[in-house]
Amino acid sequence: MTTNTSLLRDQVRNVDRVAIEEYGMSGLVLMENAGRGAAEIIAPLLAGRRPLILCGKGNNAGDGYVIARHLQLLGCAPLIVQLVDPNELSGDAAANWAIAQHAEIPTRVAAGDALPEVLPEIEAAHAIVDAMLGTGASGPLREPYVAATTAANASTALRIAIDLPSGLDCDSGVPPGACFKAQRTLTFVASKRGFDNPDAKPWTGQVSVVPIGIPLRLLQSVMA
Repeated sequence: MTTNTSLLRDQVRNVDRVAIEEYGMSGLVLMENAGRGAAEIIAPLLAGRRPLILCGKGNNAGDGYVIARHLQLLGCAPLIVQLVDPNELSGDAAANWAIAQHAEIPTRVAAGDALPEVLPEIEAAHAIVDAMLGTGASGPLREPYVAATTAANASTALRIAIDLPSGLDCDSGVPPGACFKAQRTLTFVASKRGFDNPDAKPWTGQVSVVPIGIPLRLLQSVMA
């Protein structure tokens, strides 16, 4: 479903918690639904451009791995750029990283000292998907995300943010530092409260809500 009502950061966390703990929904299934739904929107936008997918280490990165897999199934040629040591991944993100590696989806691990080597490639990209940080992040971006974001923003690429642009505060819509500048933002379940702030528009671009299978009754209860 889609909704015009926006969620605060704590409500986003509560939706996920209740879905998994009380409704018995699998986090892997929710991530699969999110990534597949996003990929189905992204693929027609690419017009032959190779999508470079910037990934961190949380669930937003996990969404990115699922997106890469489904983009490949849709005839695209994604490249995952992993900005954090994969050994730091855990939970559903780690599971989808493993799937992506078994599937031999092209990947560049750009963690630590390897980051400077990939920055020119980010800047030269024709399409960039931001799966670095999700709604749970707060405060100014830190490295390696600042460097990756700066390179992405310097490119002429089509820039697409997943859930929200990395660096944008979910609740206020104001970036406290560097921020990924998206032309499109594909956000999950419902819009985010910060998007209601007109000052967020230059960072989010056009916002589309991607349903991930959260039951209407659950969403209504969290937002009551």
